Order: sequence, then structure tokens, then C-alpha cells
Amino acid sequence: MIFVNLPVADLRRSVEFYEAIGFSLDPRFSNDQAASMVLSDTICVMLLTHEFWATFTDRRRVDPAQEAQVLLCISREDRAAVDAITEAAVSAGGMADPCPAQDHGFMYGRSFADPDGHIWEPMWMSAEAVENGPAEVSNAG
Repeated sequence: MIFVNLPVADLRRSVEFYEAIGFSLDPRFSNDQAASMVLSDTICVMLLTHEFWATFTDRRRVDPAQEAQVLLCISREDRAAVDAITEAAVSAGGMADPCPAQDHGFMYGRSFADPDGHIWEPMWMSAEAVENGPAEVSNAG
């Protein structure tokens, strides 16, 4: 399993945002300092208040609205699902396309930032590109 830990300024706002884009809250691992948001059977996002985040590391917390430390890429089942989660993010208070959209025919991706500025990149890749590699598909055209 993968647990992505993200520091957030307003835990309640962040929980509402992630629920609006399709994550579900796991109350077993949530309290007033952290919320476990389930994306899939193998991926959870732990939203941590800034104070609680600081108990895990002595490193400086960066402002994700100003600096990028990671880009969180998640696959979607098709192009429409990429657009749908991006538009849901905007409706829930996020920002669309902080990174350039990508359309290579065999692969399509967009991005959104959550209310704190953490960047997510939903993407779709054709089954042929997944099977053979994107270089093979792009060279065939």
C-alpha cells in the first residue's frame, strides 16, 4: 500500500475537497489532527494538520502554493475521467491545470491543485501504450 502524507492548513476544508473529487474518509484512522482519505484499495492520502505534520519530521514544510516538491500522478480509466476529476477539483475549490495539459494521442493528462496547492496529475494511457510502451506507440504513428 501507499500512504501519501500531505500537510494541510484546514483539515475540514481538505476532507471536504477530497470527498468532492471521489476519495472516501476512513474514520478508523481519522481524528482532529489527521484524516485518512481512501483513493483505492492500495492508495490512501493522510491529510495532516501542520502541527501534526511537524511531529513526523524536523525538515521545513514548504508552501505547496509556492513550491513543488512532488507531482502526484494518478491513472484514470479514460480521457473523460481525467476531465471529470479535474472539473470536480475546480468545483470543490481547487485550481485547474497548474501544469500544462498533455495530449499525445495515446496518453492524455491534466492537473489540478488542491486548496493547499498540492498538485495532482490525473492521466489516461491507451492499453496499447501500457502494453508496448509509449515510445513504440508514438513511433508507430
